[in-house]
Amino acid sequence: MSFDPTPVFARIEARREELVALTRDLVQIPTINPPGENYTDCARFVGDRLKRHGFDVRYVRAEGSIGDSDRYPRTNLIARWESGRPGPCVHFNSHIDVVEVGSGWRHDPFAATVLDGRIYGRGTCDMKGGLAASIIAVESLIEQHSELIGNLEISATADEESGGYGGVAYLCEEGWFSRSRVDHVIIPEPLNQDRVCLGHRGVWWAQIETHGRIAHGSMPFLGDSAIRHMSAVLAAFERDLFPRLKEKRTTMPVVPDGARESTLNINSLHGGQGESFDGLPTSIVADSCRMIIDRRFLIEEELGEVKNEVRQLLESLRTERPKFNYTLKDLFEVVPTITTERDAPVVRSVAAAIEYVLGKPADFVVSPGTYDQKHIDRIGRLKDCIAYGPGILDLAHQPDEYVVIDDMLDSAKVMALATHELLHTNR
Repeated sequence: MSFDPTPVFARIEARREELVALTRDLVQIPTINPPGENYTDCARFVGDRLKRHGFDVRYVRAEGSIGDSDRYPRTNLIARWESGRPGPCVHFNSHIDVVEVGSGWRHDPFAATVLDGRIYGRGTCDMKGGLAASIIAVESLIEQHSELIGNLEISATADEESGGYGGVAYLCEEGWFSRSRVDHVIIPEPLNQDRVCLGHRGVWWAQIETHGRIAHGSMPFLGDSAIRHMSAVLAAFERDLFPRLKEKRTTMPVVPDGARESTLNINSLHGGQGESFDGLPTSIVADSCRMIIDRRFLIEEELGEVKNEVRQLLESLRTERPKFNYTLKDLFEVVPTITTERDAPVVRSVAAAIEYVLGKPADFVVSPGTYDQKHIDRIGRLKDCIAYGPGILDLAHQPDEYVVIDDMLDSAKVMALATHELLHTNR
């Protein structure tokens, strides 16, 4: 290696406390999605910092996208640093939204508690720790090496947890991710600091609604309970669908091992009266019950087959169960992919940096869930894109989510080394 990374590594190590403080600051801005809280505050916090380090900062609101409103604007940050010398552009993209808190926490989810070498809080792992590591990596590289060529970009984007349509998808459509601007993309998702992620499983989100007839709860025989009809759907899932999915296995290197099977999660279930009221409910038979399903499927499966499994089950219930009636609505779908080849420049550079920093070969994996690579590939037409970042994958969306500080430092070193390699070798 002609480039000696020791000075930039030393600079990253010296900024340990700054990295911790930056991560804590990001976590303490509760960017919960839905509904999309505090996006603008978080984007501007990152933008103000990068502006002080010589970046040109732009804020792009995804007006008209799903969920965008004046109360909850889908605000995205694009920050660009130009060396003034011709060369490629390396882009680090991180989403700033986090999922709801849920129950079971021992630590305040937005206090960003530091304990035993870890930072606890919602979004530490997925993925504000990765955003902070990429910022420290890029800033340290710029400060240490005045001979850099090309351009560096950092983005902080909205709505990845709900499909990315108010974030990276919108930016791709507007040309911010395009071959004329960007050559290599690294997304610091929490895949563990020794892994390079090349793609993801497929996803189909859908809403199933069962229909009934409203009546007085003391005389349910005069009505028709949509909730009871939905219980039949759940029973059929348990009896017929879940065992069938467990038998399906993929050859894709999906992690963790349980994700090498097809899976289905019930995201939400609601029937009858709304829950946003104080006091006692009234006595009614539910005339509607809605369920959101999250089906993750394998590269060996066809999307049409995936949908038909559910549709055929529902049609069987329509035949077997008196008064059973339903609607099935598609919400979101992405086919499985291994987007980036192992000999792609960004894969080679990050894998070599992992081996240099960690002293062991990189592991090549596929994500159990989709992430914003799908939009960069399909809309932006950029193939040189991977996920790489700190954080233990299994902790994402869990109570007491955390990121290990040493892992963030190691990842920052990998990012800095790989970035230098991409700027100066793969032109």
